[in-house]
Amino acid sequence: MKFNSEEQHRRMTEAPIPRLTISLALPAIASQLITTIYNTADTYFVSQIGTSASAAVGVVFALMSLIQSLGFGIGMGAGSLISRQLGAEKYGDANRFASSAIAAAFTLGCAIMIAGLLFLSPLMRILGSTETILPYSAAYARVILIGAPILCPCFVLNAILRAEGEAFFAMWGLCTGGILNIFLDPLFIFTFRLGIAGAAIATILSQVVSFLILLSMFLRGKSIVQLRFRSVSRKASDYFLIITTGAPTFCRQGLASLASAILNLSAAPYGDAAVAAITIANKIYLLVRNIILGIGHGFQPVAGYNYGAGNYRRVRQAFSFATAVGTVVNIIAAVLLAVFAAPVIAWFRNDPEVIRIGVHTLYFACAVMPMMAYSTYVNQIYQVLGFRAPATFLACCRQGVMFLPLALILPRAIGLTGVEMLQPGADFLTFLIAVPFQIHMYRADLAGSGPADSAR
Repeated sequence: MKFNSEEQHRRMTEAPIPRLTISLALPAIASQLITTIYNTADTYFVSQIGTSASAAVGVVFALMSLIQSLGFGIGMGAGSLISRQLGAEKYGDANRFASSAIAAAFTLGCAIMIAGLLFLSPLMRILGSTETILPYSAAYARVILIGAPILCPCFVLNAILRAEGEAFFAMWGLCTGGILNIFLDPLFIFTFRLGIAGAAIATILSQVVSFLILLSMFLRGKSIVQLRFRSVSRKASDYFLIITTGAPTFCRQGLASLASAILNLSAAPYGDAAVAAITIANKIYLLVRNIILGIGHGFQPVAGYNYGAGNYRRVRQAFSFATAVGTVVNIIAAVLLAVFAAPVIAWFRNDPEVIRIGVHTLYFACAVMPMMAYSTYVNQIYQVLGFRAPATFLACCRQGVMFLPLALILPRAIGLTGVEMLQPGADFLTFLIAVPFQIHMYRADLAGSGPADSAR
């Protein structure tokens, strides 16, 4: 259902928080799940080719995380600005930030494509390819790089729709492409005998479909924000504001790429089976994390709108509700994955060594999973409210500030077990860091009910 600007403003600032947050979170969760499912489908179908091919998915995942970091970073930066501008009813500014973000994402996507294709083999080695993995990872990455100028703007279009509260339209675009990818994977890999390159072609074709659907929402007037060439900013300050506001997402996604490469390099001495197992376990972990991110994407527009309108009580309510729901989801997921760890890993790759290592990695992930929602939402609320420096620091914790020291210590101290513990250990430390940040925000920035609530 499409709302006009006045109806949407009233809905975002007056509707009951649980109902509003869930209505925005469910489409976002669906989008995240479909995205993860088709990434997982790539892992599943490619794993049928062989263990080295399965490991290559983990290597190229680091590259895809880098591309996503640019698209999501620009999109979340613009989205944060857009939701607050819409909350303050400044629609012209919202249009300017949206149009400028699309232009920036396309330009950066082209730059990644050119640089990546020129240095493909060295890049794959840096990201963790061994000599046996390299032929597969290079074939996969070449196609992904060609699609980068579409991938980056696609993420931005999705973020803009979510920022204005049109989560259903955002879901429709991503889910259609994701479902298409699941069907195209076996067609291109096995029927057309294109191997691992077929998985990449399926991914890019699906993303093109998603991009066209999302773009059509704006061209057909289904969105509140309007994209216009004349609205593209010529001021460097606007792009600086978009980029710095999106810096937490740049850092979070960019460090995910670095962390993935470090995991691959750390596991490589233990063989391709270790790289494949940790890749598979982390894809499963990512599935749960993306559900949590989907819930967060539901509460962020509510927080941004109401912060812009001065309704601080509703901002706190949105955060508390999202955290409670996310934590319950994490606990359920942790129990289920711990109980069914072996068959879940075997479903991807029925190799005894892959199963053994993958199960251990999943157990460590399940131990810290109940803490993941809280630390994620502390970071997201800082970002959507425009507190760029603390949001960026928090975003750097999970796969940077906390992860990198552990990556230097744990594998050397306890070998492969240390590699398995890397990401869960960093997640636990990130949770501890998030607690004082949340307390400070409540006391310093969200105290009281806010001027708008006081007037009502």
